[in-house]
Amino acid sequence: MIYLDYSANTPVDPAVLETFLRTEQTYIGNPNSIHPAGQAARAEMARVTDSIAALLGVSPAELIYTSGASESNNLALKGIAKASCHVGKHMISTALEHSSVRGTLSVLQQQGWEIDMVDIEQDGTIDLKHLRELLRKDSVLVSISAVDSELGTVQPIRQIAELLKGYPNCRLHVDATQAVGKTELVLEGVDTMSIAPHKFYGLNGSGLLFKRKDLVIEPQIHGGTSTTIYRSGTPALALAVSMEKALELALANQNRRIEHVRKLNQQLRAALTKYPQVKINSPENAVPHILNLSVTGVKGTTFQRALAQRDVCVSVKSACSTEGTPSEAVLAVSRDRKNALSSWRISLSHLTTQEELLTFLKAFDASCKELLP
Repeated sequence: MIYLDYSANTPVDPAVLETFLRTEQTYIGNPNSIHPAGQAARAEMARVTDSIAALLGVSPAELIYTSGASESNNLALKGIAKASCHVGKHMISTALEHSSVRGTLSVLQQQGWEIDMVDIEQDGTIDLKHLRELLRKDSVLVSISAVDSELGTVQPIRQIAELLKGYPNCRLHVDATQAVGKTELVLEGVDTMSIAPHKFYGLNGSGLLFKRKDLVIEPQIHGGTSTTIYRSGTPALALAVSMEKALELALANQNRRIEHVRKLNQQLRAALTKYPQVKINSPENAVPHILNLSVTGVKGTTFQRALAQRDVCVSVKSACSTEGTPSEAVLAVSRDRKNALSSWRISLSHLTTQEELLTFLKAFDASCKELLP
């Protein structure tokens, strides 16, 4: 099997899994318990929180453990909305966001919030001029993905944060799920940020929300003691420690891994552009891990199935998106619905080998001969 869907999920690093198992076996107490086993677990929870905060360059009090990026996004958006409704009910986002952001905004819209979508430039970045035009005194939130999951576009977070300085009641939420280990994490001027370790060789079922310590949000889960007042529930110590290990490895090896993936991306682009029916949708300045393309006249789902029959795994849109609809991200960039319906995504890793790439290209060529007239 050739796995080229690393932006949907990554295999757990053996060192991360070993860390998880060791922690589970060592700390048997509930960190909320007052007996010695509980206090040992509590002390380890405090240690790992300090360590993760140091890796990110933030305060331990600014970290909220969650079940994943979807929960983190929900908590940030709903929490800010409910805590800021006395100021205003206007929010701004983009067509590039993950379904956990778009779905949350849709729910808030049904509850009375006004949502505006900022225009997207042809390179996939947001139109800063249009964002400036959309901002109002009653704007309470701008929600932007640091790296788009379908195109790999890197958004200008610093410029967005700078623009929002003129709107002190407007908070900036960044979904950085696809950014960790792939590009610089920008936290200056950011009020909330979501990450999920299963995107960088950690475990599923855990996530993190950075929340600026002077920001008050409304909790979405109530009842019970935890590491923070903003998210109730028994602290999942082993997941937190395994997240620490995954983050540590991702940041320490980032430059070396990116260089490997960049070479693969360049090789892929060179090979695929030899086909006149292929359109590369990812911009040149996207993270090299994500390459979105369309094969003219063939739906993305059809091409995905043809590759799957040849034991190759790629994705059509985000894994959490609805099947059979055009990619909102590709549509926003290309303004071409047919092209968006034909689009699909290859996502690479430092684990991807040259041999796997060559096998994929053979499968791609065979699929083209099967599907194209």
